[in-house]
Amino acid sequence: MIVVHHLNQSRSQRVLWLLEELELDYEIVQHTRNPETNLAPESLLAVHPLGKSPLIRDGDVTVIESGAILEYIVRRYGKGRLAPAEASPDFVRYLQWMHYAEGSAMLPLMMTLYFRRLGDAGAPLEPRITSESERHIGFLDRELGEAPFFVGQELTAADVQLSFPIQLARMLYGMDKYPNLAAFLDRIHARPAYRRALERGGPYALGS
Repeated sequence: MIVVHHLNQSRSQRVLWLLEELELDYEIVQHTRNPETNLAPESLLAVHPLGKSPLIRDGDVTVIESGAILEYIVRRYGKGRLAPAEASPDFVRYLQWMHYAEGSAMLPLMMTLYFRRLGDAGAPLEPRITSESERHIGFLDRELGEAPFFVGQELTAADVQLSFPIQLARMLYGMDKYPNLAAFLDRIHARPAYRRALERGGPYALGS
C-alpha cells in the first residue's frame, strides 16, 4: 500500500487528490507545521534527509518531488487513466505542464509570498516579482482557453500538478483578471475525489 507522508497546508494535498481520482488504497502519515515558523516538523527528517513533503513510500520505493510522485503513481497504477498515451499528440503538452508547474510557475509566486512577509524590506523588489508572477498567471489563463482542462476535455495529472500554483495565485492576486483559471478552480474543487482528499488530508486553506 502507498504511504503518503502528508504535511498540512502543503503541496502534498494534490497527491491525496490524485490517489482519490484513481480510487487507490493508501495510508496517510500526518505531519504538522510549526505554528510559529510555519516550517515542516523534524518528524519528516526521520523519513528523508531533506525533511520535506510530499513524500511517498510504496513498498521499498521512496519517491520525493510532487511531479515525480504523480508520474510514478500514474505510470504504475493508472492503467491508462489521467495521462495521455506517449504516442498521443497530447503527450508533449501533458509533459510540459507536469514540469512547468514547479519548474517555472512556482518560483515567482513563492517569491511574492516571502517578500510580502518582509514588509517594507521587500518593497523594492515587489514590482519586478509581481510583474513576473502576473506574466505566468496570465499565460496559464490564456493557455486554458475554452477547454475545461489543460490537456483538453479530460482531467489529467497535469491538472492536479498545476492546481497548487493556481490556488496560490488566487490567494496572492485574486482571480478577477483570470476568468478561465477561476472556472478551472471551481471545476476541480467540485470533483468528488477532490472533496474526499480534503476530508482525509485535513484543513487546506488554499483549496475551497
